[in-house]
Amino acid sequence: MSITRIAEVRQYLTFTLDTEMFAVDVEKVREVLDYTTITKIPHMPMYMRGVLNLRGSVVPVIDLRLKFGMPGTERQRNTCIIVLEIQLADELLICGALADAVQEVFEFSPEQIEPAPKLGTKYKADFLQGIGKREEKFILILDIDSVFTTEELTELHQNSETGSGSVDVS
Repeated sequence: MSITRIAEVRQYLTFTLDTEMFAVDVEKVREVLDYTTITKIPHMPMYMRGVLNLRGSVVPVIDLRLKFGMPGTERQRNTCIIVLEIQLADELLICGALADAVQEVFEFSPEQIEPAPKLGTKYKADFLQGIGKREEKFILILDIDSVFTTEELTELHQNSETGSGSVDVS
C-alpha cells in the first residue's frame, strides 16, 4: 500500500519490537493476547515460532523481530501476541505476531504520515505504509499484508492447518 492510499484519519495499534516503535491499522487487529504456550512445528522458517490454540482454532505465531532481522523475542513481563488478519489474495488469514509490548491505540491523519524512505532504513520500504511522528518519536507504520510474501503466508497457513503431523494444541 502506498502512502497516497491513506486518505483519512485512521486508528493504529502501536507496539514495540526491540527499541523500535511500530504500528498496525486497528482494522487488521483481532485481539491482543497475553503470552501463552506456543507449540513448535519442525522444519519451519526461523521467524515461525509455532502455533497456538485460540478457542479451538490453530493459529500460526510469527516473531516479527526475526522477520525484520532483529534478535528473537525473549519472553518478558509485557510480551504479548497480536492476533492479526492478513489478506492473502482473496483469503483472510489469521496469524499471531509476537510483540515486546503493546503501547496504545491512537489516530494518525494522512498529513501526519510521511512516505517511508527508500534508503537508510533497516526494513524494506514495501513493508511500510509510512512513518508517523508522535512526541518526538518515529513510528513505523506496517502494511501487514505486505510483510510476508504470498509463498510465506501460504506455507504458514498450510502448516498451521496440517500441523506437519506434530502439533498438539490441547
